[in-house]
Amino acid sequence: MWHQLEPLHAVLYFAPQAFEEAAALGYDVESRWPAYFAYRTAPLGRTGTHLATAAYYSFSPRMVAEHVPAVWDVAAPDKVLRARVEAVDRTYRALLGDAVAGDAMAEAAELAMRAAQSVQAAGRPLAAANLDLPWPGEPHMALWHAVTVLREHRGDGHLAALAAAELDGCEALVSFAAIGAAPAPNFAGRGWSEQEWNEAAERLAARGLVHPDGTATDEGRALRDQVERMTDQLAAEPWRRLGEERAARLGQLVAPFLGAVFEAGLLPMTSTLGIATVQVAY
Repeated sequence: MWHQLEPLHAVLYFAPQAFEEAAALGYDVESRWPAYFAYRTAPLGRTGTHLATAAYYSFSPRMVAEHVPAVWDVAAPDKVLRARVEAVDRTYRALLGDAVAGDAMAEAAELAMRAAQSVQAAGRPLAAANLDLPWPGEPHMALWHAVTVLREHRGDGHLAALAAAELDGCEALVSFAAIGAAPAPNFAGRGWSEQEWNEAAERLAARGLVHPDGTATDEGRALRDQVERMTDQLAAEPWRRLGEERAARLGQLVAPFLGAVFEAGLLPMTSTLGIATVQVAY
């Protein structure tokens, strides 16, 4: 379900409509990061650097501090939230056309909302913050909002799994690259310096998790497997509550929407653990 729903959320960070709305607020859109930090952080309110750094975990604290709380000097969180709704609405209408008002969209929204409203948000600040927002009335926007709650619920759990594995933010990325799940250059945008990356690799090597050439040892692969298993376990409750049959139905319903996103070429694609997906931004 994560692989099927993640791209439906991630259009917010890549669609031209999202950059247009961000630019209208006054954000510099030469880089995608000012809009990304504003859009994703806004549900938390006018947060400062420390909370944002905690929520973004695998981003360099130095990079987070460059954007938060500075993004609120450009536009207040409530204005950013309105802009992101407008951005997603425009994007979905451009990608899906009349399907935004179709029966399949309405059914998909109902199922996704049922799953999202069943999440246990304790210890999951981004999921909880999005749950606190009003539910949109239009089905395509309700679908996006539900998908957003579910992906942030999973993301918050993923950070807990990384912490349990004693992997700090940079080590999380180095260990992910070490198993071949994504090439190291994919993470250049997270703000870590080459020295910080190399020092993280040295710490992992001292734990017996990576070889000198940067590839994962058996122990390193086992630890990443543990992280992914725990992430899935922590994300499973909404899908257990929805039930296998209804979850499968949701997957069938969103498949054409997913196809439209991919055909538009909006998202940077990578092969994650053998499955083609957008590179996630946890």
